[in-house]
Amino acid sequence: MHSADHLRGSKSDRLKGRKIVLGVTGSIAAVESVKLCREIIRHGAEVHVVMSRDAQTILHPWALEFASGKPVTTEIDGRVQHVSLCGDVPDKADLLLIAPATANTISKMAFGIDDTPVTTFATTALGTGIPVIVVPAMHHTMMAHKIILENISKLEKHGVVFLGPKEEESKAKMPEIDYIVSSVIAAIGKRDLAGRKVLVIAGSTEEPIDDVRVVTNRSSGETGVELARAAHERGADVELLMGRCDTEIPEHLRTIRFTSFNDLAKRLKGRRFDIVLFPAAVSDYSPRRTEGKMPSEESSMKLVMKRNPKLIDTLKAKFVVGFKAQAKISDEKLVDDSMKLIRRAKCGLVVANLVEQVRPGRTRVLLVEPDGTVEELRGTKLQVADKIMDKIVRMV
Repeated sequence: MHSADHLRGSKSDRLKGRKIVLGVTGSIAAVESVKLCREIIRHGAEVHVVMSRDAQTILHPWALEFASGKPVTTEIDGRVQHVSLCGDVPDKADLLLIAPATANTISKMAFGIDDTPVTTFATTALGTGIPVIVVPAMHHTMMAHKIILENISKLEKHGVVFLGPKEEESKAKMPEIDYIVSSVIAAIGKRDLAGRKVLVIAGSTEEPIDDVRVVTNRSSGETGVELARAAHERGADVELLMGRCDTEIPEHLRTIRFTSFNDLAKRLKGRRFDIVLFPAAVSDYSPRRTEGKMPSEESSMKLVMKRNPKLIDTLKAKFVVGFKAQAKISDEKLVDDSMKLIRRAKCGLVVANLVEQVRPGRTRVLLVEPDGTVEELRGTKLQVADKIMDKIVRMV
């Protein structure tokens, strides 16, 4: 078994059964294509690589043969690879991803010129109607050329999706691999939340004691990010409301930050969504704020805390997913508390967990339904987020 087969599906099955052609052209960013190929495979896809002649001067085809576990197309021969993979055939590819794409390749695609293996695949895929994603990577001045921009616009009118480059160091660099893979999944994944407006509220609030100190909750925000990513990759229109967190937020997720309970309440007022997921750790109490800084020389400090209303009870959504975090209680008591939340906030589903069973990257949760049905999930937070989305799709 090839090493690529050992990797396949190790992160998720979001691309299980999908066949992707990865076109690599002569940008120095071609060195990132090995990592990109492997990451796509980790989500279950089968990857076939095609390289232009210029790409082969930067990266040897053997590197991508190792990465994909498949022979690399470096020239079109009697096997007519462009037809067998991107033609109108029963087992054709689900997507052509050109990453990186040079200005030369983009312009040739715009005018139907196919004098490299990659552009030949592009012409065939566009003729067949296979989805095409292009990831430009070049010097900034080339990307700013009006004719290049016109050619990009021309291809977009024909359905080609372009992923915006990362502008830094006078270069239009290839964006993060995570963004590219997420875009691939969103294009050809399950898409069972397409057209749905989804809000994910994550992280924790910070309630000010004075102008320096705050009271907060323990929440990494990691589960919220994975839930937002999973909804985005299923085609939903996703908004992430994120408080204090310890996890990196992907740039492609539309994110609005909040700080305190009152800040979050203002951002939710009057908003309506199809689905709301509420894993945020929102403070049940807020201290009476002191102007300036409270003295630090005293031997003790007294805080007066006022009760905050439950924001989840006021949400305007067709389907609300509540989250119940507890500590050092039995599963039976956890389920009982979840049922109380369902009845009070009219949740369609509650995701319950014990904080001692959560660690970075992994979790164990119970899915509690209004009829008392309980399902246990364990695994990485990415895997658990996927299964939660599966459950939501079935219930919605």
